[in-house]
Amino acid sequence: MSTAPPISADRVQKFIEDLEAQKKIVSKCTELFTTLTNHFTSLQNSLSQKSQSLDAKFLSLSSKFSQTLDSLSQRESSLPDRESAAAAHIETLKEAAFAEFKDPKGSAQLSDTLKSLARRMDSAGLVKFIVSKRKESVPLRAEISVALSEAVDPHRLVLEAFEDFVSQKSGKTLGLTDKRWACGMLVHALFPESSWKEKKGKGPEFSRNIGERAAEVVDRWKGQLDGEKEGLTPGEAVMFLHMVVGFELKERFDEGFLRKLVLDFSSRRDMAKLAAALGFDDKMGDIIDELVKNSKEIEAVYFARAAGLTERFPPVSLLKFYQQNSKKNATTILKNGNFSAAATEESKNVELNSIKAIIKCVEDHKLESEFSTDLLRKRATQLEKVKSDRKKSSAAAGKPQNKRSHSAGSARGSGPPAFRPTKAAKFSNVYPPFNRRNPAPSVQQSPAARFSAQYNYVGQNVFEAPTAPYASAYGVTHSQSPAAVTQQHYVHPVENLGVSSFPTSGAYGGQTSYVAYDYGSAAPSVFQPSSSTQ
Repeated sequence: MSTAPPISADRVQKFIEDLEAQKKIVSKCTELFTTLTNHFTSLQNSLSQKSQSLDAKFLSLSSKFSQTLDSLSQRESSLPDRESAAAAHIETLKEAAFAEFKDPKGSAQLSDTLKSLARRMDSAGLVKFIVSKRKESVPLRAEISVALSEAVDPHRLVLEAFEDFVSQKSGKTLGLTDKRWACGMLVHALFPESSWKEKKGKGPEFSRNIGERAAEVVDRWKGQLDGEKEGLTPGEAVMFLHMVVGFELKERFDEGFLRKLVLDFSSRRDMAKLAAALGFDDKMGDIIDELVKNSKEIEAVYFARAAGLTERFPPVSLLKFYQQNSKKNATTILKNGNFSAAATEESKNVELNSIKAIIKCVEDHKLESEFSTDLLRKRATQLEKVKSDRKKSSAAAGKPQNKRSHSAGSARGSGPPAFRPTKAAKFSNVYPPFNRRNPAPSVQQSPAARFSAQYNYVGQNVFEAPTAPYASAYGVTHSQSPAAVTQQHYVHPVENLGVSSFPTSGAYGGQTSYVAYDYGSAAPSVFQPSSSTQ
């Protein structure tokens, strides 16, 4: 019986290595097959998606093509009617113009003057007239829209006014502020807010030539705005965007530039609706987020309402957040100013302005049922009262004090006397002793000579001894006794001079009409006559 040859270990090892190598090859082939299968599957899915997209676009183009054909056919069929209507309108304007030329006096009414200038297509005269009637802006705004309908080409009339404004703006002409305001009135009347929504899906109401001229004007205007970013006013920014929306020029400008104008001047009430008219519907959420980050919650409420995003951005939550931020700002201003008067005033102004903005926003969006403003109104009333009182006190402090009234018998006035507190209160008597006022001279002078010279009381005009001029000035006969003189109110009453011209007493016996000083309680004069005079 034969036996099998023994199997060596090397052969077994080699066999195992060959199996491992084949296994790796098989696994790699499997991975490559899987990768290729996935790749071809993704290609097939992509091709199918693109095919479906092309089919959808083809259907959309077909529907648009059919709609365009229908629109063109309708416009073509309506051309005779429109032509006859335009001819009738031109004939009406012609008759009105002839009637106006035949009437040299004309009409002084606002509407008639505006219509006359519009019929003449006098853009310069129209702007001047609008500027001259700026104080009547409320009736003027309504009459301009009616007057533009009387023009043969309203778009060309307004465009010529803007061409004049832009050319004068580059030349730094005076009076640009008024002309800017007048052009703003014209563009608002030509393109009212209601027309922004109606324009969607409709062709322009102006000719292609007018559209090209408008694009040139707005391009020049944009170049001027880029050169004066710091001096750009909110009204001019709104007017620029209004022209872009009205003449459908959005495609000519960078979207970032238009968005920056919207964000920088978002405080304008009509900016939110302009942003929606510019086609920022899909990006209004990002714009509102940026407004909230910049602490412009009030503006965010207007933008959210204009874009229909009130569920994503609840107005009540934004208002409460704005109220909290305004309180923090007022407190910060007060602390940074060390609670000074200026810091207190600024803090109260910030708080008052924020309260007014909240109340206005609540009223505009009719949120009274969700956001109560009773406490805010009370607080606003308190702040207004404090502000009014502060103005009154500062105005009273700034007025110069009136001069003292003259005595009742004076020739310059007849009001009550204005007594001032005495400046001799450090002495027991109202009038200091004679030896304190004038030290004892080395040589005794006679009393008549001693009182014959003028003596000036403090804060009083020169007072002379009772002489004839004194009597004539007050209309009384001179007497050394004050009882003979009509009782008058003086700042310093005349001393009772006796026969020897010395003061005999510190009080006037029976006279009681002197109310400024209590002479009855004054101590007797300390002057004692010298032995030589007794």
